[in-house]
Amino acid sequence: MTRLLVHRATPCALAFAMSASAAFAHPHVFIDGGVNFVVGPGHELEAIEVTWLYDEFETLYMLASHGMDLNAQGALDEADRQELVRRLSDWPADFDGSAHLTSRGEAIALDWPQNLDAELVDGRLQLTFDRILQDPIKMTEHAVEAAFFERTYFFDFTVTNTSEIRGLATGCTAEIIPFDPTAQDKALLDVLAKLSREETSDIENVGGFFADRIVVRCD
Repeated sequence: MTRLLVHRATPCALAFAMSASAAFAHPHVFIDGGVNFVVGPGHELEAIEVTWLYDEFETLYMLASHGMDLNAQGALDEADRQELVRRLSDWPADFDGSAHLTSRGEAIALDWPQNLDAELVDGRLQLTFDRILQDPIKMTEHAVEAAFFERTYFFDFTVTNTSEIRGLATGCTAEIIPFDPTAQDKALLDVLAKLSREETSDIENVGGFFADRIVVRCD
């Protein structure tokens, strides 16, 4: 059921909405999810499927920011769900993704997100979308790594889903490597702890220091 719109948020308000419950330190918003991998002929990685899952509070905050609330059954009316998908499909120009692909340390270019969908899962807003590789990459020669993060570390992404390999996946494996908090420099953590929610770190791609990673290999 749609109420008067508070404002028109975009997926960067996703990345996007600022939770009133967050502490005055980075990160402020916590998102679970994961990445699936689509493999074509010759064990070439063709696309990835990305999932974001917000907690219950952030779900209500985001819905309210779009002038929506839950119905009597604790779900979104279908009309609201479709409208939410339509709005969030309008990706902001500065969107840099949350699944950053590399091979041998070189970034892999991805097309703009497509096929976004939204639904409630146990009271939590889940977004899924696809990203196609601009140039498919063969994984029999070198592994591909997906780092799950947002560059400013305002949003903390955690891989909680098992990574699936779809398509011609015989001989391919995906290994999740969780972030090791003991591996980070205390000085870096102290810098982030002192940032207010209006500030961002001067450290480029600081979120990458705290990223869970998924390594995909094919025989």
